Amino acid sequence: MVFAFYPVILMALAEIPYKPLLKRLLVALPFSFFAGLSNIIFNQQLALMIGPMPISYGVLSFISIMVKTIFTVMAVMILIATTSLPKISYQLLSIKVPKIIVEQIMLTYRYISVLLEQVSNMYTAYILRAPAAKGIKMKDMGVFVGQLLLKSFDRAESIYVAMKCRGYDGNYLYAKPSPIQKGDWLFLVLASGILCLMRFFDLSLFIGSFL
Repeated sequence: MVFAFYPVILMALAEIPYKPLLKRLLVALPFSFFAGLSNIIFNQQLALMIGPMPISYGVLSFISIMVKTIFTVMAVMILIATTSLPKISYQLLSIKVPKIIVEQIMLTYRYISVLLEQVSNMYTAYILRAPAAKGIKMKDMGVFVGQLLLKSFDRAESIYVAMKCRGYDGNYLYAKPSPIQKGDWLFLVLASGILCLMRFFDLSLFIGSFL
């Protein structure tokens, strides 16, 4: 659990509020919960005893999945909160991620708001036509999604024509990397040193010796 200090330190250094981060973290936890729940059901081999309580390998696997999910999602959220997507895309290209994948990520990021606006307009129109309905009925969901798909095709074609008129030739412009500062080197050295300590030394035992 020493690794839990790493995202906490990054959040403190970047001055990221923890409440919005935790709210977004809760969205991902149910998927990991149900994925790990099957391990508890199907793997009931005894791993250890904590007093009178038996702990199976399935429970340990469940805890491992949940902890890894929390740390992974927090790391991604911290990265997104501190680094703009153009800079992330440029770094993806520098590590040889296929260009078409990076461009799809950038275009999706740029125009997801257009899709959400279209969904909002269609939903508003649906509610105005059925004021007594609480949300979209299941029998109308297929038509709603189909209409959204057709409207998205038309909107995408219009956006592509507008981009071509502005000189788009299939190559998306990405942010140029900023020069490495002294603070960047200091952070790299400190982060690498802390991770090496966590990897090769039992910090939990060391901290526990003072308690």
